[in-house]
Amino acid sequence: MDQEPQYNAEGVEQLPLRQFTEKAYLNYSMYVILDRALPFIGDGLKPVQRRIIYAMSELGLSAASKHKKSARTVGDVLGKFHPHGDTACYEAMVLMAQDFSYRYPLIDGQGNWGSPDDPKSFAAMRYTEARLTPYAQILLSELGQGTVDWTANFDGTLKEPAMLPARLPNVLLNGATGIAVGMATDVPPHNLREVAAACIRLIEDPKASLADLSEHIPGPDFPTEAEIITPRVELQALYRAGVGSVRLRARWHKDQGAIVITALPYQVSGARVLEQIAAQMQAKKLPWIEDLRDESDHENPTRLVVLPRSSRVDVERVMLHLFATTDLERSYRVNLNLIGLDGRPRVKDLLTILREWLDYRFETVRRRLQYRLDKVQERLHLLEGLMTAYLNLDEVIRIIRSEDEPKPVLMERFALSELQADYILDTKLRQLARLEEMKIRDEQTQLAEEREQLHKTLGSKQRMKTLIRKEIAADAEKYGDERRSPIVARAAAEAMDEAELTPSEPVTVVLSEKGWVRAAKGHDLNPAELSYKAGDGFRQAVRLRSNQQAVFLDSAGRSYSLAAHTLPSARGQGEPLTGRFNPPAGQSFVALLGGEPEQWWLLASDAGYGFRVQAKDLLANKKAGKAVLTLPAGARVLRPSVIADADTDRLVAVTSAGRMLVISANDLPELTRGKGNKIIGIPSKAVAERSEFVVDIVAVPQGGRLRLHSGKRHLNLRAADLNAYEGERGRRGNKLPRGFQNVDGIEREH
Repeated sequence: MDQEPQYNAEGVEQLPLRQFTEKAYLNYSMYVILDRALPFIGDGLKPVQRRIIYAMSELGLSAASKHKKSARTVGDVLGKFHPHGDTACYEAMVLMAQDFSYRYPLIDGQGNWGSPDDPKSFAAMRYTEARLTPYAQILLSELGQGTVDWTANFDGTLKEPAMLPARLPNVLLNGATGIAVGMATDVPPHNLREVAAACIRLIEDPKASLADLSEHIPGPDFPTEAEIITPRVELQALYRAGVGSVRLRARWHKDQGAIVITALPYQVSGARVLEQIAAQMQAKKLPWIEDLRDESDHENPTRLVVLPRSSRVDVERVMLHLFATTDLERSYRVNLNLIGLDGRPRVKDLLTILREWLDYRFETVRRRLQYRLDKVQERLHLLEGLMTAYLNLDEVIRIIRSEDEPKPVLMERFALSELQADYILDTKLRQLARLEEMKIRDEQTQLAEEREQLHKTLGSKQRMKTLIRKEIAADAEKYGDERRSPIVARAAAEAMDEAELTPSEPVTVVLSEKGWVRAAKGHDLNPAELSYKAGDGFRQAVRLRSNQQAVFLDSAGRSYSLAAHTLPSARGQGEPLTGRFNPPAGQSFVALLGGEPEQWWLLASDAGYGFRVQAKDLLANKKAGKAVLTLPAGARVLRPSVIADADTDRLVAVTSAGRMLVISANDLPELTRGKGNKIIGIPSKAVAERSEFVVDIVAVPQGGRLRLHSGKRHLNLRAADLNAYEGERGRRGNKLPRGFQNVDGIEREH
């Protein structure tokens, strides 16, 4: 509880710091929420917007008047109603004049009021001129008819309206954005005809559900013609909860092979989109696009042209990529947080907003009719007194001529009220003509009929509904237009991965003995003829496409991968893989493979163990790589071999002791990592001591041939020759012919 204020000897109030700061912050918070950042549900305006509109109406800046300097309007607003900064006030005014910011602009401007590419590029207020638009009459037409409360301005010298008597729910039509203390609002704009139809539906059927209103309001309607691609189910959920998001996507079509973008999402700059696309082109992430052009002009406010490299480019796929990576598709937050009729801010669903606004509208119309009824009764009262004077004109003239104080005498003689007596005394002599009596009687008849109609309308809820429904329908017909933002179902945007974005060109990746790597264009390269650093030489090469990954194995059985197009050119001597990766201490790069992600490879150690694995399971873009092949004690990594078809390929294993075993590729398991199964039997002690080990294991396709190398000798083995070495997996295998007890390597012949 707040403590009672204490006063010191000088009479200065003293408060505990905690109590003072808490009170000051709460006061500031409530001021920002209620008087600055959030719109009122009745007229959909913030105080600064309301004051600008009212000040312009007081200056006579209607849609039929001439434009006046914006500085004149801003000066009146600041001097009379809104004692804040002129820049903030002018920016609020500019926003209401930009047809690309407001769905239904309230201000008609002349001069530079900004552009979609740069909304902040508007000229200073001393250069621009403004007046109200016809739509502003939705807010102002009933202002002087007793419809709203009036409050004193900041210095108490003038009166200003606490709100404006909106004839339509402007809060939904133009939307609102604002950031307060601890809360924010983001109300998207909507179509006038759709909102009016929903209001009429709710007047006719007060029990209508949100689903019923969704038949009239399928979703927001932004000033631009971009597509709303949020599913209708999500839009209904958004309106039900009062919070959510809406996705907008640019509209485009193909024109003579070019991609032409004709509409951008709300508040998206065409120049910014072109910058984003150009940045991807410079980074070589859009190889299918050749050129960009901005052909926007007065006839085509948005016309961005994207030229593909050829007619074979899948433009649909390219656009999905651009939607995912540029502002051609954007998501907009929705938070229907408004100040309600109770003066409290709250997030409201669509049904609550429309019902509350209709309550506001019914009260506004009731006050308008009551105000008019009071005026009619007052006029009839005056006419009744004036008629009495006509019927007794000579007596009235005598009293006025003879009495020093004719007013009380007239009141007593003819039973007149003070208002009637004053009106008679203020009547000009020219109005005493005989014809005036006929005019008075006609006016009395008309006013009496109007009074009767007003009484009937005010006394009948059904008549009130009919009147308001007709007024809403008339305004919708006068100010409404067609929907600009179509709601369509589209495929989800998806950014292309690096492999898709890279041109597919043949390259040969070369790995040296010391772990240096490079890539040469084409597949007709002889890697052994390349120049190598002193003490280095050729180890292995693999033929890939530039959009594929090259996979490297280190001596510890770990795999690493790099995109082939990122490797240095073979015109030089390449670069060390240790600059790209961080292998375990003391380990070196010993093998290379690559190709299609689904390609099967044989991964084995010279201890005679191995397994089948797909190339995609060996990819590891992180610097530390990933463990793939588990090595027994003393074992080393063998060169991987391609398995074309596991059902028909045979695996040929040759040991340093001159033994060879042929088994089916299907005998090996499919793994992503591990030691694998035994292919050929070698004592583990022999492997550890390096007295015997596997020289190589090669996958040979059906009908394929093999060449063994032993020093300067070689042995060619046909498919039939290999049959003699077939056996069960894990066996020792058969001895090779004399002279090939020490095999240097195996080469598969194509």
